[in-house]
Amino acid sequence: MDAAKRDEIIKHLHELCDGLGRIQIMEICGTHTVSLFRTGLRSLFPENLRLVSGPGCPVCVTAQRHIDAAIDLAKRDGVIVATYGDMIRVPGKSGSLERLRAEGADVRVINSAKTCLRLANENPDREVVFLAVGFETTAPATAAVVLEAEANGVANFSALMCHKLVIPAMQALLQAGDVPLDGFLCPGHVSVIIGANAYKPIVEQFKKPCVVAGFEPPSILHGIELVVEHVAAKRAALSNAYRNVVSNEGNGIALDLLKQVFVSADTHWRELGVIPKSGLELASCYEQFDAAKRFEVVFGDDEDNPLCRCGEVIQGKVEPADCDLFGYECTPLYPIGPCMVSSEGTCSAWYKYNRDGGSHRSSVPLETNS
Repeated sequence: MDAAKRDEIIKHLHELCDGLGRIQIMEICGTHTVSLFRTGLRSLFPENLRLVSGPGCPVCVTAQRHIDAAIDLAKRDGVIVATYGDMIRVPGKSGSLERLRAEGADVRVINSAKTCLRLANENPDREVVFLAVGFETTAPATAAVVLEAEANGVANFSALMCHKLVIPAMQALLQAGDVPLDGFLCPGHVSVIIGANAYKPIVEQFKKPCVVAGFEPPSILHGIELVVEHVAAKRAALSNAYRNVVSNEGNGIALDLLKQVFVSADTHWRELGVIPKSGLELASCYEQFDAAKRFEVVFGDDEDNPLCRCGEVIQGKVEPADCDLFGYECTPLYPIGPCMVSSEGTCSAWYKYNRDGGSHRSSVPLETNS
């Protein structure tokens, strides 16, 4: 984006926000959070335009009980736990997968779910457990691997299911009513799979504008501009600022995979409790690949650090700087909460780009234009 176009949109945002109360927009996706900080766009917004983080970081929303279950599996003889990189450092009750690996457990960091099948074939006398984490973006890859494992008779592969769904989380936040929100900047990656029309229930039921946006400055700025235009006009509307990538209907092949392999289920979210029909479990015909059933996993209670405010951060209730641990006891090198672990975590983004930037939240009355 050239400077002239950027300045034009920023000027328009200031004109739209002039005379309004606080406009509070939730960016669901952690990649939006990082992009906004990295590009310095937040510093250009009107004072009464505030963006808050939502539960869109897969690492951050994974309940502690699932981390503890993965650690328990990694402690078992003959088990290889395979996980995406960020998950390895998330603290559980008794350390992390990274610490367990340092003590001799076989924990592998992978870039693709398909790698699990290679590990299973290379280690026929061992069990390979995939920590299946992520939203609709990564869930189709898990589904494809399960189908391939079935087709090829890979009996020593299973998945610990931790996949989450975006729309039920948005609905739960709005139903709780704890955080006043004027609209949503919707995630580009997830929207590629589920399609822009998936957000219609949010618009129609809760009268909140939703705008799908990409992650480069032009798309982010245009997306925010559209949300603010809708808010200023008191218009609940759905817009797509990422049309070159996101269709209204989504990716049909990926959606068919999800329907074939998974069923929606009630699941635990970090500090959000159980959200109905917000998770994905394996359909009954694929239960042989369910690690929780295969290993008779007993999920314990969540015992999050009472001083860590990650749960409030992912709900938009507080900003990282409001946490007494932020930047002191909790840093990327020694993270206490998952929001500091993940590369998409809000605390990690604040630490890297905004440690000295503070927040203007206290200077604006807590009210929105809803």
